[in-house]
Parts: sequence; structure tokens; C-alpha cells
Amino acid sequence: MATFPIHTIESAPEAAKPLLETSLKNNGRIPGLHGTMAAAPPLLAAYNFAHQQFMATSMTDEEKTVVWQTINVESNCHYCVPAHTGIAKMMKIDDAITEALRNETPLPTAKLEALRNFTLALVRERGFVSDADTQAFLDAGFTETNILEIILGTAQKLMSNYTNHFAKTPVDQVFQKFAWEKQVAVAAE
Repeated sequence: MATFPIHTIESAPEAAKPLLETSLKNNGRIPGLHGTMAAAPPLLAAYNFAHQQFMATSMTDEEKTVVWQTINVESNCHYCVPAHTGIAKMMKIDDAITEALRNETPLPTAKLEALRNFTLALVRERGFVSDADTQAFLDAGFTETNILEIILGTAQKLMSNYTNHFAKTPVDQVFQKFAWEKQVAVAAE
């Protein structure tokens, strides 16, 4: 079984040190995900760039949260769901949205539900979303540009979710109060 260290600035490869210094400056700490990714500096750099670019999309903070958390929950990411719960609080996202995403229950608006449904289709079908599902997304008020933006968000989450699956990255202390486990559907007897 592979073990993945969580690097500090001191233990990280030289190319990762400035990236971790930026993480410390931006977050007041080095997130465990960043410390783990630091073993492969190009991965951490790509993840940070993808995050910056996704933040610059035309989507609202609520919509970005729906994309991130939908992917995190679908991927069963023990680290990212609590982290994005905390991030959603910092972004002042309504707790009803966060709880619906975490618990896979209906979102408060039809537009946000359409966003979740399209994001799930994109992830589950690996980009081969049906014309009907794509049209339902567009009919909900989204655009073709939004489709491309969701692809960007999916790429960002693929890097973090997969890293956390392999590394079993411990949830950062600041997010432990938002611990999460995927609900298992119970078959009717």
C-alpha cells in the first residue's frame, strides 16, 4: 500500500516550496491536500491554476458550490466534502444548499437542481451527456459557456478527489466539524 506524506514548506521538493508558501499566505495554513500534492509540484500548480480559473468563471458562488459539492459527493471524497462545506460557509452560501448537496436531497431552486443534474450527468457519462439532458440544462437558464466552465470545475475536482482517494488525506482540523460520509441507500424489504 502506498503512503503519501503531507509536506511542509521545509520537507517539500524545491519546486513546491513557493506553491506551499502561497497556500500558507492565502489560507493562514497549508491545507492537507496542498501538502499532499506538493510531492508532485506540477500537480499542485495545475490544481491551483484550475481553481483560480474556475473562480473566474461566470457562475455565481452558489453555482460554483453546486458544481464542486456535486462532484465531491458523487466521488465520495471524504476530504473535499467537509472542506467545501467550510468554504461554502466562508462564501456565505445558504446552509440549505450545502445540506441538500451533502445529503443528496432536492436543492431549493429548480435552476440549481438542473445544475446538479447536468453536473452528475457530465461526471457519470464522462462527458457524453445526452442531447435531452443538455437541452434541459440550457432550458434552465444556463449557457454553452457554462458547460465548458463545468468541465473546468470537473477537472479541478478530479485532481483533488483522486489525490485524496489515494492519499487518504486527513481532513484539516478546521473542517473536521463538517465531517461527512456518503449515505448508503437502504433497499426496501
